Formats: sequence, structure tokens, C-alpha cells
Amino acid sequence: FICLILFMVFLIVWSILVPAPLEEPANPAATPNPSKAPWYFLGLQEMLVYFDPWLAGVIFPTLIIVGMCAIPYVDINKKGDGYYSFKERRVGYFIFMYGWVVLWVYLIIIGTFFRGPNWNFFGPFEYWTPYKVEVLNNVDLPQMFWVQWLNQPLPRAPQGAGALSQIGFILLREAPGLLIMGAYLVVLPPLMAVTIFRGFYAKMGFVRYMVMSNLMLLMLTLPLKMILRWTVNLKYIISIPEFSLNF
Repeated sequence: FICLILFMVFLIVWSILVPAPLEEPANPAATPNPSKAPWYFLGLQEMLVYFDPWLAGVIFPTLIIVGMCAIPYVDINKKGDGYYSFKERRVGYFIFMYGWVVLWVYLIIIGTFFRGPNWNFFGPFEYWTPYKVEVLNNVDLPQMFWVQWLNQPLPRAPQGAGALSQIGFILLREAPGLLIMGAYLVVLPPLMAVTIFRGFYAKMGFVRYMVMSNLMLLMLTLPLKMILRWTVNLKYIISIPEFSLNF
């Protein structure tokens, strides 16, 4: 409570001494470059670089909020209940701080200080010029697997094929990404249950453990996707534009 009062005093003094960064009224004839959302939504805007809008704007924020709310029900550790104890509640603190710092604050910092004109990425000492050109060589995993690695065209349904045939060719085309995501979300949790998370599985039981492990794996998808984009120019692991499903 004392920290809350002190922080409120800090915000009030800050708001009085520092003028709000308000710009001129919106002018449709002069669109700012880049068009940035308010700072508290910049994390979502940064997520749009790596995921489809329905994932970055709806699914992931919902999972982040629901996952943080589920921590007290998933982490059944009774120690540190009713008093502050970091040592006795390491799992809960780690999950919450990871979701707050990495999945929210970190993205806001990138969107505020490192995204310039045309939403290009600029380093700390780079000049924000609208003429910076970045090569758009990002490719999807199916394109990378079939065309670049196997030197084969993407599997496509023949002209006039039925709906089931088209779905079959889509599943064949996306088989590498589906297998990777299936192994990541279905095979990896039981594997961790018998190895590194054996103690957690014994304490939590099957349902609690599966909820916790899947939430943690979903939280890790964002930094993993960012690393894949920056290192191997991977755009989507699963790309099904026929159904607006890209991950």
C-alpha cells in the first residue's frame, strides 16, 4: 500500500511537470509515418509484425491475461501464502514477470524507441529516415521446406479438384509446420513431465501440469518467433491463407 501511494505521488508530480506529448488534431491529408498506437498498445502493434492480426490482437492478449489470472490456481504451492516471499514462490513470480516484462513491457520499448518510419527497425543511434529500404526476403516454412530444401514446387490441388482434395493438398503443403507445432504443444509437455519437470508433474497432477506447460510453451512462442524472423527470415511456420490461418 505504501508503494502504491508513493507511485501515485510520482505519477501526479510527473504529469504536472512534464507536458503530455499531444500532437495536432488528426488530419487525413497528412498521415504520420509511422502511425503508432498509444504506448500501452504498442506491444500489440509490435506483435503484428510476427503474427496474424487475429492472433496478435485477440488470441495472444487473451492468453496472456487468462494465463496470469490462472497462476494462483495452477501453482498450488502453499508456501509464501499471505506474505511476501520470492524464494518460496519462484515459479509464480517467474511466470508473471516473464509475461509482464517480456511479453508486454519489452514490446512497448521496441515499438516506442526502435520502430521508425515505415515501421522499420532502427538501432539506438540510427537516423530515422523514411528512405530506409529493408529487403523483404521473409519466407514461410512450406516455401522453405519444399522449394528451397527439396527443390520441389509447393503441393497444389489440380484445377477443378473437390473440397476434400484441396484440403488434403493444403495439409500436405503445411505438413512440416503442423508436425513441428504438434511436437511442440503435444509431445513436448509429456516429455518434460518425465524429465526436467518430473517434480512439478508429481505435485500438480495431469490437468494442472498440462495447463501450466502449455501456457509456458505458448508464452515462449513470441521470442522464438522473433528469433526465427531475425536469424533465418522465417515469416510463418504454418501459412494457410485460404482460411486466414497463419502462425
